[in-house]
Amino acid sequence: QRVDQHGRVYYVDHVEKRTTWDRPEPLPPGLPICVSPLYCMHSPFSFFFFSDCCVLCDLCCFHLNITPLFFSWERRVDNMGRIYYVDHFTRTTTCQLNEKPLPEGWEMRFTVDGIPYFVDHNRRTTTYIDPRTGKSALDNGPQIAYVRDFKAKVQYFRFWCQQLSMPQHIKITVSRKTLFEDSFQQIMSLSAMDLRRRLWVIFPGEEGLDYGGVAREWFFLLSHEVLNPMYCLFEYAGKDNYCLQINPASYINPDHLKYFRFIGRFIAMALFHGKFIDTGFSLPFYKRILNKPVGLKDLESVDPEFYNSLIWVKENNIEECGLEMYFSVDKEILGEIKSHDLKSNGSNILVTEENKEEYIKLVAEWRLSRGVEEQTQAFFEGFNEILSQQYLQYFDAKELEVLLCGMQEIDLTDWQRHTIYRHYTRTSKQIVWFWQFVKEIDNEKRMRLLQFVTGTCRLPVGGFSDLMGSNGPQKFCIEKVGKENWLPRSHTCFNRLDLPPYKSYEQLKEKLLFAIEETEGFGQE
Repeated sequence: QRVDQHGRVYYVDHVEKRTTWDRPEPLPPGLPICVSPLYCMHSPFSFFFFSDCCVLCDLCCFHLNITPLFFSWERRVDNMGRIYYVDHFTRTTTCQLNEKPLPEGWEMRFTVDGIPYFVDHNRRTTTYIDPRTGKSALDNGPQIAYVRDFKAKVQYFRFWCQQLSMPQHIKITVSRKTLFEDSFQQIMSLSAMDLRRRLWVIFPGEEGLDYGGVAREWFFLLSHEVLNPMYCLFEYAGKDNYCLQINPASYINPDHLKYFRFIGRFIAMALFHGKFIDTGFSLPFYKRILNKPVGLKDLESVDPEFYNSLIWVKENNIEECGLEMYFSVDKEILGEIKSHDLKSNGSNILVTEENKEEYIKLVAEWRLSRGVEEQTQAFFEGFNEILSQQYLQYFDAKELEVLLCGMQEIDLTDWQRHTIYRHYTRTSKQIVWFWQFVKEIDNEKRMRLLQFVTGTCRLPVGGFSDLMGSNGPQKFCIEKVGKENWLPRSHTCFNRLDLPPYKSYEQLKEKLLFAIEETEGFGQE
């Protein structure tokens, strides 16, 4: 729906590429229908106002390519055909709509009455005040308790995937011998809408009906193929870090951008259909999927040596040390060394005490995205064709890893058998309490504890005995560090948990639960 310069309403059919004065009734097949004037059949708890006074949910906005408005907002058109917005809570109007994203770590939710409130996961608090505008949606509203509920997030995400899914099923026929190429040809030949239908995977020559098991096997086998570093599309994040990141040398394959678009579609399909893949990506890559910024801290899990060198530069006076550096770095791809300026004319700009913070920021960003801009763009083109990144906005990077890779059942006996201690013994009361705590919590919290200490929820094939650190094989370690009022800390490069000498089991339980719930790296090094 559009308005011309004379204020007259007309309609654009983007499928037939034509316009009409007549409102299309009914809507074309495949599009959701919202019941006007004040109810949306998809989600009665998500209210968004539009110029025709019809209330639409996120799903309808997604299909109709309309920007959703927050509760209390209404879009109107004046007699000159100009669009303006009305906020019924503050009783104000504006010509510019605030569409800034929420700050990192914030989430918007709705009460049962449809009133928005905001969750600050950084401080573990809730408020009715929009952090972007400072305005409150409700004066003197009841206090809402902070809750971080991964299962609730997954249920909400699955609900939207179900709403976006299309009826009937789509057949995908692939040979086990040519799994990669067959899958590439079929996925890229089908429309995004078809790939949201129920998948019916067929391996020729094998009898059986696919009620989910065959598709699950296909996702697992294909992910093992397409993410194999031997194809030069992805590489391991480090010498002893087997998480994957995009390989900057992928251009040796002239069709690499087509393959990255295909992989983007495939990963989005895995999330959309609730299937797991064989291996996982680096945490900075998950943050990119979530549209979250990456920085110096994210570099530690990818390249700890490079990270430590930047920390040294940050903490020492480079001028007194006589260290001569410029805003330029060298990169080696396939044996060829090339120079890259971090900023315009960077090779001639000396790094000093005054500008070293800028240098550290730029070089960290370069290290995390060096030479993979085109590949990343192609990946997200394919990804967003199947599943818009906005539907993942409430997850953090570690939760997204679990959503995509699954949650392994953790063997507690294997964990205890391959744990070492420093300044503690197996019989120390804090160690006895620690294992009592691990036994009492469910598998989800055990996974979060494992993520907190090792940086990933995935265990090697050999279990805890094959855990790797930055310097090679490194067992899970618990070290006595700090005072009883300290919080636990973790060193993910060394799989080490710094556990203070708490005086009671209740104190240890409280501190550990607080630490592992801080999913964005609280207390980590």
